[in-house]
This record gives sequence, C-alpha cells and structure tokens, in this order.
Amino acid sequence: MNKTIFIVALLMFSKVFGQYTADYSKKVESIAVNEANSYSRLVTANTVSSSNNFDVKYYRCEWEIDPAIRFIKGKVTLYFSVSTATNSITLDLKDQLTTDSVKQKNISLNYIQSNNALQINFSNSLIAGTLDSVTVFYKGAPPVAGIGSFIQTTHAGVPVMWTLSEPYGSRDWWPCKNGLDDKADSIDIFITHPSQYKAASNGILQSEIISGANKITHWKHRYPIATYLVCFAVTNYVVFNNSVQLGNVNLPMQTFCYPESLALFQANTPLVLSEMQYFNKTFGEYPFIKEKYGHVQFGFGGGQEHQTSTFIVRPDESLMAHELAHQWFGNKVTCASWRHIWLNEGFATHAASMYMEQKYPGNAIGNRKIEIANITSLPNGSVWVDDTTSIGRIFNFRLSYLKGSHVLYMLRWILSDAVFLKAVQQYHNDAKVSYGFALTDDLKKHLEKESGKNLTEFFKDWFYGQGYPSYHVEWTQIGNYVKIKMDQTTSDASVDFFELPVALTFKNATQQKTVIVDNKTKGEIFYRNIGFAADTVFIDPDYWLITKNNSSKKVSDNITAQNKISVFPNPFQSQILVAFRNYNLPLADVELYNAKAQLIYRKILSVKGDDILEIPTAALPAGTYFIKIKTGGSIKFSQKIIKH
Repeated sequence: MNKTIFIVALLMFSKVFGQYTADYSKKVESIAVNEANSYSRLVTANTVSSSNNFDVKYYRCEWEIDPAIRFIKGKVTLYFSVSTATNSITLDLKDQLTTDSVKQKNISLNYIQSNNALQINFSNSLIAGTLDSVTVFYKGAPPVAGIGSFIQTTHAGVPVMWTLSEPYGSRDWWPCKNGLDDKADSIDIFITHPSQYKAASNGILQSEIISGANKITHWKHRYPIATYLVCFAVTNYVVFNNSVQLGNVNLPMQTFCYPESLALFQANTPLVLSEMQYFNKTFGEYPFIKEKYGHVQFGFGGGQEHQTSTFIVRPDESLMAHELAHQWFGNKVTCASWRHIWLNEGFATHAASMYMEQKYPGNAIGNRKIEIANITSLPNGSVWVDDTTSIGRIFNFRLSYLKGSHVLYMLRWILSDAVFLKAVQQYHNDAKVSYGFALTDDLKKHLEKESGKNLTEFFKDWFYGQGYPSYHVEWTQIGNYVKIKMDQTTSDASVDFFELPVALTFKNATQQKTVIVDNKTKGEIFYRNIGFAADTVFIDPDYWLITKNNSSKKVSDNITAQNKISVFPNPFQSQILVAFRNYNLPLADVELYNAKAQLIYRKILSVKGDDILEIPTAALPAGTYFIKIKTGGSIKFSQKIIKH
C-alpha cells in the first residue's frame, strides 16, 4: 500500500474511533481495514522456509534494542526434538539479518543462510525424539515492507519500537519456525534496552535489572504459543494494574500506555474487564488464567492480539472486545492454515458482536443489517481463502471478518444458542486442537456431535461456496392459516440452493406471528396456523441469515368451487392437513384408517367457510392409510395417503 492511501486509512480510522458509540459494525470495518494494512508487507511465494522435521519445545529469546535506532541484536536458543534422524534443520530468517554464529552446547556449527532461511548443519546425526538445543547469534536492521513487522518510530517526540508479525513477519526480526504447524510449549524473553524505558511482552514480568545505562527486562510465558504471537514493545510506558474476578481466580490486568494517553486508558480499561467476564462465562475459562491479560499501546491504527498482551491503539470498547476474543479464537485455538483464518477473525468479530448486542440490544438489528448489506454488496466470494499469498485476501473484511461472523449467526439460528455454545466449548477443549491448531472440519465435528445434525451441506454452501440466496415468498390466506410457497435464486453459480430454516413474520395492524419454515427445495409449500388474517409478511426480520433482494407477494384465493376438500402433504410424516374451502355443509366427520381398515382417528367438526384441520401423525408407523370425510352419513371425500 502506498503512503498516501495508508495515511487516508489512518485518518478514516481516527474519525471512526473518535466517536464513542455502540455501532460495532462500523468499527469492525476499521479494525479489518487497518489490520489488512498492517499485514500488507512483501509476501513471496515461499512464505515459510523452515523444515518440518523438528518440533519446537521452547524459545529463549535475548534481544538488545534501542527504540531510537532501527536495529536488533539477538541470541535465540531453540530447544527442539527431531521427528526422524537428521543432520540438519532449517529456520526462517530474513536475509537482511546477519547470522554471526550458531552453537550447540558452545560448539560452533556450520550453517547456510540464503533465501530467507537458515539451515543449521550438525556434526553428528540427531536422534529422533531426543531433546536438543541450538543457539543462533544474529543482528541487523529488519526489512521495511508495508507497515512492517518491526517498527521504530516516535510518539509525542519519544522513540518507540514494537513488533507485529501476523501472518508472515516473525522471520523479519528473529530466527524461528514461521508457519502454522508448530507452537513452542513456552518462552522466556529478555530485552536489553536503555534504562529510561519499559519493555512489554508476553506472559508475566519476572524482573527489571539495571545494567549500566541499560535495563534487562525478563518476561516468562508458560503456555503454547504460535510464532506470530510473540512480541515486544519498548518506550517510556507508564504502567497501571487492574484485576478482574473470573470464577475463583482474580486475574491481573496490566496496561502499558503512553504517558499522554494515561487518563484515557485508566478511564476505559474497566470496559475490557466486563468483556472478560462475559467471554469467560460464554466461551469457557480465559485460556491463560494462570498468568494475566494486558494492553500495550502502540502506533498502528487498530489492534493485534499478541498472546496475553494485546497491542492496541486506544481503549475503544468494540476494538478491545474484538482483540480480547482472539485470546480464545486465534490464540488458544489457532487456524492451521490461513485459508481458515475465519476461525480467528470471523469468531473474534462474532464474539465481539455478541457482547455488544447484549449490552446495547437496541443496536443489534441495525448493525446486523449493515453488515449483511456489506457481505452482499458483491455477488460472490467465499469464507474459505483461495489465495494465501494475498494479504488483502486473507484479511478481507467482507469475507473473513463479516461473512465469517454471519456464518456463525446462521449456525446459532439453526442449532440454537445453547447447542452452539456448548459445541464451541467442546471444540476449545478438544485435545487435538486445544492450545494447538484447527481447521474448519474440527469445528464442524463438534457442532455435528452436539446437535446431531449433518452440517456437510451447510459448510459446502457457506464456507466453500460463494454468494447468498434471495427469497421469493408467495402466500395465501386460508382462514386462520397461510399457504406459503418458498422460491429462491442464488447470486453465484457455485451454490444452486441454500438449505436454511427461514423466519417469516406475518402481521396486520394489531397482530403478528412469526413462523419458521425449513426450506430445503425450490417451490416448497408450507401451511401454518397464524390465528388471524395477515396483510404483510417480513422475511428473516431479525437478520439471522445472509440474504438480499427478498420479495413477497400475497396471492388471492381464487377457489370458487363449493365444499372443496384437500388433504396434504402426501406422502406425510408428522401431520396431515385437511383443508375445507367454501364449506357450507353440516358437520364434517373426519376418519383415518390404517391398511387393515381399522379406525385410528376420528374428529367431528363444524366448518363455516374456510378452515384447516391438523391431524398429528408422528407416532404412526410408515405405511398406507385412508382418510374419509362424511356429512350426514354419506362419504363426501376419500383418499389414500402414504407415510414414509
């Protein structure tokens, strides 16, 4: 992105975040746009060069920096085990950084640094499964691309340095495994910096030791962590502490902010404490409950969910909710491929929407409507990322954030909140993905297990498929019933039909009733008892579904025949409907017989004009049945019907 466009984006962001409102749908767009800007650094075809023949156990990172100078000197010790016997492993490291030496137990090793990779060669073959370690000594000025992953700038005239590595930027400033296939079990970070500054990072602060003109700050984190979530920031921070009660744990909340922003952060930090309690109750225990949660102010116009230590531009309520939600969605469970980034960003967007909706319920429908209009502003585009070399595609606001979030709205609508949230908690606690990596199928498995539903078609349509449906509803009033015909067109040829339960709200001047039709085919007919004569129908009035250009038409009842009787559906399952039209005969005697001519149901009713009788049949076995309707002892109607 060129500088002019980026400055305009930042000005737009500042304007949006200067308005303190509950309009989350507008603010999340700023979050997405600015995150995409931050990630728009140079991406080559080989975004990951590290070998997959070893498993990282631990990083000990020792960095020397001065926020006034764009330079880093580092010593990174990697503990690992190899999966098969080998004489070499390869780390990711940008060529702009110079490797001084690599040692194994103080013995220098041969290495080759080229093509943004560091190949380390061992004198003897390493034994599979055996814990080993190497230390890489390096230095240099990390490359500049886009906003970059390593920033040296100023605030209020004071130098500041911070990192932001998602998705491919970790290798820009330290040797590591840069992919989405391996988490270190724990890390220790030692930052040597000028003594007048404070350094923030992941985990718990262990010590700050003065050493001449410098200070050595030690942070310790004892949870598995993806490489892109490792961070540091150094400047003249002021630090203040809060805490929040989560069950039996009083969790520390620590804030590092610029002195000029202290009053703003102190005033607004209580908002994130409430969000923490809501997410802890809704999605399960805060994933890093033995350590802390923290905010670190930085200069990028948005936020970044570094593990236990979110970097944030300012303490806006919706931004804080989005980044906090990432501690569950993105940090504890991390997408195993950038193709599945919605597991991070779609979930964080949706979790923040849930929080904002329960706090500001009056804004919920309006915000959903705005977001759906954005999603459907183009006729195509999948939640599944089809080009992971494009940062703009990975962090696409319309698809990865909003459409991903509204896929979750639809799952809540289909499964119920209780089932959905229980399945999400089980997904989070699944040993296969908990504190590890997940694909969409891992989530799908738990949703199916908890709900008992097969969601293959849903994910085929809404995750891999593109576009959305437009519903066309024709309805006819029959007494207190409505006959509903559901038709649908799709905006993209990748999906021929979206199978969804659809809410229809029928209204007149004084009454309304919402019915749900589970629409599985084009032209499907439904009958529902609404109890009054309606003049209007609203399709999906609460905006649970991703749809556009819906239409409805009331069709006049043109039946003129006297005493017309219809029985449907045929075949039937849970009920039989008997419709009487222009009926003016004496009492109607309705009888249902099985194939053995045994009477199994009878009802005598008086009908004047139009009416529909519902016969419950869920308990009946499959087979052939006969329905007869008599008036004055004579048969007026007879029909064979089948139950499947």
